[in-house]
Amino acid sequence: MNRQTRAPWRKKPNAHSTSSVTGETKLKTEKDERNESSKPFETKENGPAKAKETKPLKPAQGAFAGLLPCLQRAISNAGYTDPTAVQEQAIPALLAGRDLLASAPTGTGKTAAFTLPILDHLVQAKSRPIPRRPRALILAPTRELAAQIGDSVRTYGKFTKIAHVVIHGGVSYGPQVSKLSRGAEILVATPGRLLDLMQSKSVYLDRVNIFTLDEVDRMLDMGFIHDIKKVIAALPPKRQTLCLSATLPGEVRSLVKDLVNDPKLISVAPKEPTVEKIAQRVLFVEKNNKDALLASLLKDPAFRRVIVFTKMKCTANKVTKRLIEKGVSAEAIHGNKTQGARTRALEGFKKGKVRVLVATDVAARGIDVDKITHVINFDMPTEPETYVHRIGRTARAGLEGEAISFCSGMERRELRDIERTIRKTVPVDKNHPFHSERRQRANSAPASRSGHKPFRGGSSPWENSGPKHSGGSKSQNHSGGGSKSHRPKKRKFRPAKSK
Repeated sequence: MNRQTRAPWRKKPNAHSTSSVTGETKLKTEKDERNESSKPFETKENGPAKAKETKPLKPAQGAFAGLLPCLQRAISNAGYTDPTAVQEQAIPALLAGRDLLASAPTGTGKTAAFTLPILDHLVQAKSRPIPRRPRALILAPTRELAAQIGDSVRTYGKFTKIAHVVIHGGVSYGPQVSKLSRGAEILVATPGRLLDLMQSKSVYLDRVNIFTLDEVDRMLDMGFIHDIKKVIAALPPKRQTLCLSATLPGEVRSLVKDLVNDPKLISVAPKEPTVEKIAQRVLFVEKNNKDALLASLLKDPAFRRVIVFTKMKCTANKVTKRLIEKGVSAEAIHGNKTQGARTRALEGFKKGKVRVLVATDVAARGIDVDKITHVINFDMPTEPETYVHRIGRTARAGLEGEAISFCSGMERRELRDIERTIRKTVPVDKNHPFHSERRQRANSAPASRSGHKPFRGGSSPWENSGPKHSGGSKSQNHSGGGSKSHRPKKRKFRPAKSK
């Protein structure tokens, strides 16, 4: 059988043969038959054919009403009708072109508060994308948070033609460079990978009109201050700048004061420092018994979806290994994991294939998973605000949750700072086989908010720091730490000259 007999419609356009016409007619006939068979039919029972009914979309409320219809449609499809407090304040200001400085806790809708106005501006601009030159840049501290922001851009820009690309470390450069070369108007990036692509001239920031810094406080904690300054130096001076953070400490304010121009200031604090539906308790335990205590808690089937927080990456790996040895499905997620491993762990946790996710605070900023039943602080956080962010992963969407903290003797000062921040005492749970009465009664030195470790050797080095009176012993002079002029002078040893 020759080629004409097998596929007569593949002949050249100039060849008008009878077989070609016959093949095209046959294709059209089959296509029409399929379309007719898929249409609803009319019978005596069901009457005339009716078109498929679609539920009308709910009208946008509040600040959402000022957005373009295509964005309102996407918001409605996502199941949102009323804006949150931060969205109600931020969206009108950003649509008006103002800069933004916002402080709001996790779970208040900060991502939608800046992605929706960015999409609105880009859709109205109606300019064609230029390869390697985005018009909006969003910086995020972690890969997970960058991926989460990318998902939000995709969700809200579903009915627009705005292209976006997410770049971060842990994966190959090739696909990211290829997407930038095709032209992307929104670039979501982590600082390290962005600088690498800037040095290789794979991306230029001279056309960026909207610059967003998300989770500024976490970026500073991770040491990205110098990378951020390099990125800012490559941006055009005339732009709209958005800075969002869970907290606004002094170092954050000093960084952003020169970035924003007459910004809209937003400070959204939760009605309570911690969610009322979260049942909190602290378990005092010896440090070497924490693994056994965690394994005993997970014997309860009520612990269906659990996040365990640790301070160190190595601790996360050890905890995960011991849980797997006990027959518990667990995965670790932290900065040393490859992006593929972190994505697989997070997807498995979302789908319920992984019961326990062991994470560090840095990696946990991008975790957005519903129906988390328990949050366990394997290590007490150093900063009280971090505790609030940790336990906020549970009790979302009107559900209840529980936060459990393991506290050893050396972590009593962290617990005291947490209780001072949330303005309540965390109940003590002694009903477990590893309760340590000695650790509960331990009284560690008060925490220093400036970051210095408390002095633990004898008297405080700041006591009796004035001039020493005569008659003071040598040990007093050394422990007192007085001024240099009052310290005993050391006699230099000079060897005798040989004759």
